[in-house]
Amino acid sequence: MNIKRAKEEIKDTIAAYLLKDDCGEYMIPSIRQRPVLLIGPPGVGKTQIMEQIARECELGLVAYTITHHTRQSAVGLPFIEHKVYGGKEYAVTEYTMSEIVASVYDRIRDTGLKEGILFIDEINCVSETLAPAMLQFLQCKTFGSHKVPEGWIIAAAGNPPEYNKSVREFDVVTLDRIKKITVEPDLKVWKEYAYLQNIHPAILSYLDIRPQYFCQVETTVDGKRFATPRGWEDLSQLITVYERLDKRADREVVGQYIQHPKISKDFANYLELYYKYQNEYQVEEILQGVIREEVCSKLERAAFDERLSVTDLLLAKLTDRFKALYADKAEMELLMAQLKGFKQELDRPGEAEPAVRLICMAGEMELTRKHRRESGLSDRGEDRRYRKVTAQLESWAQELKSRSLDQKEAAWNWIREQFMERSDRYEEQKKGDGQALEHAFDFMEAAFGNGQEMVIFITTLNTGAFSVEFLQEYECERYYHYNKELLFDEQETGVRKLLENRP
Repeated sequence: MNIKRAKEEIKDTIAAYLLKDDCGEYMIPSIRQRPVLLIGPPGVGKTQIMEQIARECELGLVAYTITHHTRQSAVGLPFIEHKVYGGKEYAVTEYTMSEIVASVYDRIRDTGLKEGILFIDEINCVSETLAPAMLQFLQCKTFGSHKVPEGWIIAAAGNPPEYNKSVREFDVVTLDRIKKITVEPDLKVWKEYAYLQNIHPAILSYLDIRPQYFCQVETTVDGKRFATPRGWEDLSQLITVYERLDKRADREVVGQYIQHPKISKDFANYLELYYKYQNEYQVEEILQGVIREEVCSKLERAAFDERLSVTDLLLAKLTDRFKALYADKAEMELLMAQLKGFKQELDRPGEAEPAVRLICMAGEMELTRKHRRESGLSDRGEDRRYRKVTAQLESWAQELKSRSLDQKEAAWNWIREQFMERSDRYEEQKKGDGQALEHAFDFMEAAFGNGQEMVIFITTLNTGAFSVEFLQEYECERYYHYNKELLFDEQETGVRKLLENRP
């Protein structure tokens, strides 16, 4: 299955394992809660989905790469304990608590989260001395004599043997005690994630043209040659930062991430073309409604790769707009929730000035932000949102002081006015983004008509989380028109097959 389906399957498993009966007992007892084992190619996203699941389910997460551990650190160190049996004293070997189990208890103490996920990566690559302990761990949920706390679910991941010569095959006894999920790379699913993570549009465009290079591992006489989803994502971040530094990633740099000479050379060449198209076609002008006849004529004569690249450039600019609007909306919703609390505070009897109350709320938000960040319950987007709203509350508090608005009603009216002004700016931004989308459709129709590029354009709008969110609020007639055209699904399938069969 693909990584998206695997994520949902694991979330369903967690929901089942953590469901309690009327007596507060887990309906599936710990001994029957099979550890989840994810098996898939390197870089497909096995570790990342565990982090996402922990955040979305608000669970604790402790993650270990088991190949970094010895038997002593995993099981614990032996020590001599003296015990009395049948009236006689004996020296008995016991073990200190496993570092891994201790980390779970530390996580519970530090976050207050009594339920969570213990994730062990590269579990099928353990050393010879650690292998028996890992089998015991999967079967009995213990390291040495120390048991993983109840309410903590065990998940593990590993690569198939063809990707790693260190892989150890599990026997039937072990396999019969785990829930095995095999994951395969899926470009379409990865692109949904890619839009959320701001993967560089040049990479998305290139993989649209060369989907066969998304995840490829080959064994040659010169060793392994490979391109993985992780490699593309890491390369994306470097390209983005390089652009801010006014630098370009050349073939040598690309090859440091995409360790397949043919693919890295091909992408490096494409990246140069992508920058060329970016300069030539001036997508921002198009979104402003400037559609030049010479540009459309040039695209009519252009190769399919160039036409698709321009389509992706257009989509990338639209996605940036939709994402900024989504972030602004999420920030406003968080701010609104804080202002509702502020109004309730003002309605209660008390002598504290409104500015002081705002500052106290900002302080509480900062504590919440830090706790969620340290507990792994927030991602960078949420953390940034909390920071901005905290700063806004502090700024308004200072304004209240400087304006001497110490009366509750006057202070609330001023705060409400500031929020409404911000809400108006949001509506104007949404209107502007809607006009940009309409201009994009004008250009797509003028340059490509109902061709394959339009199919890709609509498909990407349907795939991107931010575009979907935007289109739920903005009525775009042409979007619905093209979506409902006869045999759209078959057209999309045909275009994908065409791309996959390209050399």
